[in-house]
Order: sequence, then structure tokens, then C-alpha cells
Amino acid sequence: MKQKRGSNRVVFFVIGMFFLLLNLSCGRSGKNNIRPENCVEQKKILSKQVTQKEYQVSPSDILKINVYQEKDLNRTVRVSQSGYISYPLIGKIKIAGLTVSKAEEKIANLFRKDYLVDPHVSIFIEEYHARKIFILGAVNKPGSYDLPLQRSFTILEAISLAGGFTKLAAVDKTKIVRIENGVEKNVVVKITDITKKGDKSKDVILKPNDIIVIPETFF
Repeated sequence: MKQKRGSNRVVFFVIGMFFLLLNLSCGRSGKNNIRPENCVEQKKILSKQVTQKEYQVSPSDILKINVYQEKDLNRTVRVSQSGYISYPLIGKIKIAGLTVSKAEEKIANLFRKDYLVDPHVSIFIEEYHARKIFILGAVNKPGSYDLPLQRSFTILEAISLAGGFTKLAAVDKTKIVRIENGVEKNVVVKITDITKKGDKSKDVILKPNDIIVIPETFF
């Protein structure tokens, strides 16, 4: 099964050339009989594929994994609740928390170790598992909210999404309840350090299933 494979640099070069040729074709759409709306649609499809590479794999996601020129190794798998997938030859692999591009790299390295020469692995997210956070207490719209798929999301953004603090909110006692490796962890966030002192490092990036609790002040 040892075969030569194209490198990731070749893939990115091809993507870049595709964009270039597509732009040139769209610029001459009248001459080439390419309808402008088709150009827009093709750009959206390719753009989605590129941005998907930065998505962090989550438990319960369904992944379509292809190994170039190795059809017997292509699989559609679901990520377990503990963050693992099982794969032919290389066994059980933890990929939850990795970006798609890092997961591709990890699987390729495992194949490269014992089975293939310079393998190229591609992952497509066939089904995203809803990644939620929960906001409770002194906000105007408490409840559960979906985390964005393609970017990080901070506690200040979450408070804004929940309609902001109520007048009785003890803003500097805002707490994130997070389960890590089966252990409950409480992170207190002093919101005024972010909003009044401009300390962006205190604007904690949220993780799926985080619970944000905002208590009320007592007079």
C-alpha cells in the first residue's frame, strides 16, 4: 500500500488557482456564457470548504474521511461522546477539539508511520452536532444558545446575545461552570475588567456545554 501522495501545499496551490481561474471566468462571463449567479454559487461552495478546515471537531459530529487513492480506507464515522473515532489499521483516535485540518494531519501521520508514504487525508463534516451554551440568572433573555461553528465565541458576546445584564446583576460575580475531564470547574469573570479597563484577556472563550451564571446583587 506504500504510494507517493501529493502534499498539502499542492492542494492549497490548486485551491488558489481555482479561485484565480474562477474570478477570471466570472470577469468574462458574457464571453464565456458563464452566468454571474453560478460564479457566486461556486465561490460560496469553495469558501465553505476552506473555512470548514478551521472548525473544531465535536462529539457526535459525523465525518466523511477520505484517503486519496485508498478507497478501502474511506469511511463515514461518528465522533463518540468521549471524542474518539475508530479507524481501520490505526485504531482508536481522539480528534474532538482538533480543527478539521489538524485532525486530517493527525490521521495522515498515523498512516504515514506504518502503512502509507505521504498520505493525503481529507475530512468533510457531514453533520454538525449542536454546540450549546447555557446562560442563567440576571440577564434579560436567559436560556440555551448555539455556539458559532466557524469561530470562537466569548463570554461578553454571550451576555450580549442574552440581551445584556439586568439592573440587579452582580456583573463582577459572573461565573462559568465547565466540566473538564469529568471534573467541575468554576471560572469567575470580572466583567468590568473587560468593559471598563479594556482587558481583553479576561474575555473568556467559551466551550460547548459551558453554563454561565450571573447572580443578582443583594442590598
